[in-house]
Amino acid sequence: MDLKEIQNLIKFVANSGVAEVKLEMDDVKITIRTTLEGNVSETTYVQHQMPVQPVLQQAVTPQQVVPVASIPVAAAAENANYITIKSPIIGTFYRKPTPDKPMFVEVGSTIAKGDVLCVIEAMKLFNEIESEFSGKIVKILVDDMSPVEYDQPLFIVDPS
Repeated sequence: MDLKEIQNLIKFVANSGVAEVKLEMDDVKITIRTTLEGNVSETTYVQHQMPVQPVLQQAVTPQQVVPVASIPVAAAAENANYITIKSPIIGTFYRKPTPDKPMFVEVGSTIAKGDVLCVIEAMKLFNEIESEFSGKIVKILVDDMSPVEYDQPLFIVDPS
């Protein structure tokens, strides 16, 4: 597993809403822990063990080790004033009411309390997800037509 694959795994776990992931392969052990907001909260560590039989292996140099915990600290400080809107149900996330209509909201859209942000389909029922407060959409965390879990972050909103 190379450095690029590890970085992609960290990004995937941070966006998935999973609290902790452990991955063990022949010569690598990786543990990634995240907060509820999806930020990586603890340092990801990679531990290489020597294989039982000698095998030619690419050496990992100290320059390839990435201090993962330092990156989310800055992001967490920026997100301290933001509110995360989470999915109230399990279903399929839609950003527009029908395929031929425009998106409910975009990044940078100003929203008011009661505005429809998206639709989540669950068991052939389309549930409109409304904003509980006014603000500005900072980030949309889920792709259109993607499955979502209960309590999964959907939007980040700046209430100011």
